[in-house]
Amino acid sequence: MSHSTESWHGTTILTVRKGNRVVVAGDGQVSVGHTIMKSNARKVRPLSGGAVLAGFAGATADAMTLFERLEGKLEQYPGQLMRACVELAKDWRMDRYLRRLEAMMIVADRQVSLVLTGTGDVLEPEHGVIAIGSGGNYALAAALALYETELGAEEIARRSMAIAADICVYTNRSVTLEQLEI
Repeated sequence: MSHSTESWHGTTILTVRKGNRVVVAGDGQVSVGHTIMKSNARKVRPLSGGAVLAGFAGATADAMTLFERLEGKLEQYPGQLMRACVELAKDWRMDRYLRRLEAMMIVADRQVSLVLTGTGDVLEPEHGVIAIGSGGNYALAAALALYETELGAEEIARRSMAIAADICVYTNRSVTLEQLEI
């Protein structure tokens, strides 16, 4: 960042959809600059009465705002995760306050997994696996390599998050994992 405040770093969020499960996993580390501020943050949570799983990467306060906004959209469009996400992405891109938010989200329900960004993107992964955050590419590569094995979604997510934690200094092994049967 170009100004004097240090940026908050976090995190690794991974979604694996395989067999009869969809899993969203996130590590617990929150860092400011070179300092670990918290090691057990909960960056993955169920929404919409447990029908939707969501995880965030980025500034914590911004993510809380996005969780609240998404929950509102899910109430407005019950059972329609894609529609709720498209509407949230429109607001995020157009609203002056929301545009300043520095976060990304992964959301999943029984039908679909999506990534939402502040540029208005709502993306669905090609292979049932998607990751975001500072360790996202490491977790994604590990999960894609493990996907063709006999391992289930939860074990793929746990192993991939461990690999990301071994490589990314902003990712730790304190993993929160939520899952849905599909």
